Amino acid sequence: MNAPMTSRTNRLDLAAQVTQVHVDDQASALMTLTLAFADDPVCRWCWEDMSQHLAAFPIFARAFGGGAFSAGSALQIKGCAGAALWLPPNASPDEAALDAVIQTTVPDRLRAPLYSMLEQMGEHHPQRDHWYLPLIGVQPAHQGKGLGSVLMRPILQRCDEKRLPAYLESTNPRNISFYERLGFRRTGRIQVGDSPVIVPMVRESVM
Repeated sequence: MNAPMTSRTNRLDLAAQVTQVHVDDQASALMTLTLAFADDPVCRWCWEDMSQHLAAFPIFARAFGGGAFSAGSALQIKGCAGAALWLPPNASPDEAALDAVIQTTVPDRLRAPLYSMLEQMGEHHPQRDHWYLPLIGVQPAHQGKGLGSVLMRPILQRCDEKRLPAYLESTNPRNISFYERLGFRRTGRIQVGDSPVIVPMVRESVM
């Protein structure tokens, strides 16, 4: 009896520590995501050298999911041990900024396949209003503690209340089962040439 109660108490304690990322916290949130994606297959493909990844990814992350900051849907937990950038319905990545970071940081030979992958990602989005999760990550030292699922719960609950789907792409195969436990299902498979596989996933509301 004690173990389940302790686990539930821990989840409640963690949930209470989920807060909105404010202006002063944005750099920390971007660095958390940068560290979390350091061994991501797609990132290692785009930026083979770690120094390249550390320099490019914060710019990429702001372009890809930075709209969450202005929308008030960027979340952090436990002093930015984890962060999630959620884009609400009708919000989207900054395509001009995304193009700029790709042009200046990704090797020439990878740009065309990367653009193709991004285009296919866009095609897998639900056709109706939905919440989009471009990026979620937990610092390596804090992984395995349930922070990821706690970070996802507030927006998934909002999706259920509004009866809206949630959409994301898994760029790391080891994360797929985690998303499936939260109700996401695979809707396709994206790969261009020798690129890593990206798996688009959708979660329908449960209410």
